[in-house]
Amino acid sequence: MLFRSFAYEPFHIPSGSMKSNLLIGDYLFVSKFSYGYSRYSLPYVFKLLPYHGRIFRSLPQRGDVVVFHPPGLPPLGDSFIKRLIGLPGDRIQMKDGVLYINDKAVKKEYVDDWTDKDKDGGGAVLHRFRETLPEGRQYLMLNAEIPSSVENTDVYVVPEGHYFMMGDNRDNSRDSRFSNPVGFVPEENIIGRADLILFSWSCGFICPDRLFMKISR
Repeated sequence: MLFRSFAYEPFHIPSGSMKSNLLIGDYLFVSKFSYGYSRYSLPYVFKLLPYHGRIFRSLPQRGDVVVFHPPGLPPLGDSFIKRLIGLPGDRIQMKDGVLYINDKAVKKEYVDDWTDKDKDGGGAVLHRFRETLPEGRQYLMLNAEIPSSVENTDVYVVPEGHYFMMGDNRDNSRDSRFSNPVGFVPEENIIGRADLILFSWSCGFICPDRLFMKISR
C-alpha cells in the first residue's frame, strides 16, 4: 500500500490515444515521486480534501508521458495518459497536421506505415512519423490518411501553472485541444510520469517483446 501510494502506481492503458507507443492492454508503472505529490497522486481519500499545490515539487519536462486527472471530470473520475507538449507560457497550434510550438514548426519526418490491427487481424493503415521537440527529444506519432478536425487549430496559450497534453495517436485522442474534459491541465492534477511497461496483453496474451519495456520520453 505504501509502495503504491508514494512510489509507483500501476496503470492500465484503456484506449488507443497513445498508439503506436502505448497499446491497449499495456500495464505500466507510473512514478509518483518524479514530480512530487498532490492530492491527485495520493490514494482516493485525499482527492476529496481541499488541499491545493504539490509537496516535494519537481517540474515535468516537455516530452514526458504523463498520467493526470482531467480537470473536467469529478475528483474520483478516470485518469488520462498523454504526452506533455506545452509548458506554461507556450503558444501551441496545429497547422495542416504539423505541430507548432511558440510559432515554430516541430520537425516531423515520415518513418513508415503502421497497421492499427483489430481483433480479426485487419485494421486501418496509419502514417507513422518521428517528431523532434525543440529540446531534441524524439518520439513516434501517428496520423490518419483522412485529416481530422484538429489538423488545424487556433493558437492555445498555456496559462501559468498549467500544461498542454497531446496523444501520440494524433487524430484519435481527446486531449488539451478539446476544452472538455481536458483543456489546460493544472499542475496539481498531474499524478505521475509513465516510466515502464511492466507487461502487455496487447497481442492477446503476454507479449514477450513488451516485458519491462522502457517508455520513450
